[in-house]
Amino acid sequence: MRHFSLMARFNQWVNRQLYDKVATLDDEAYRADTGIFFRTIHHTLNHLLVVDRLWIGRVTGSDRGISSLDQILFEDFTSLRAAREAEDRGLIALLDEMPDDRIEALVRFSTIKRDRHFEARVRDLLSGMFNHQTHHRGQIYAVMQQRGMDLPDVDLPFFLPEIGEARVIA
Repeated sequence: MRHFSLMARFNQWVNRQLYDKVATLDDEAYRADTGIFFRTIHHTLNHLLVVDRLWIGRVTGSDRGISSLDQILFEDFTSLRAAREAEDRGLIALLDEMPDDRIEALVRFSTIKRDRHFEARVRDLLSGMFNHQTHHRGQIYAVMQQRGMDLPDVDLPFFLPEIGEARVIA
């Protein structure tokens, strides 16, 4: 399996587990200011979807309607979760079909404010997107762990056996 297709599937797996745990929170805990960068779990999950749409749009050359990094795409958890699942499926399909020369291609893009312009390889933008997901999901995990929640291991070695790319030997 190609690297970015693997990462998209891993990303989907982690998101699914995270959303399963977040779904057990009451609305007050879900919307509480926790002191993380985007303040609440709700705002952070929206931010993750915003940034994925932004980067995927840059890679594909499409405008995904993102106007700010703290944009709230969905006010309710159920709609946000459904959009996250659709985004993850779309990313897997995109990367499964993307030819190697496209992954190596250069893409030009601007910041949301249009005050800085860049050119970078698609592979580097995808790596940054997956890394960004990990960063903010870690913040949410820390908040939930501080609340005493039992959380699953979501490191890559726990995912690989599920897709037949590794096996547990002890």
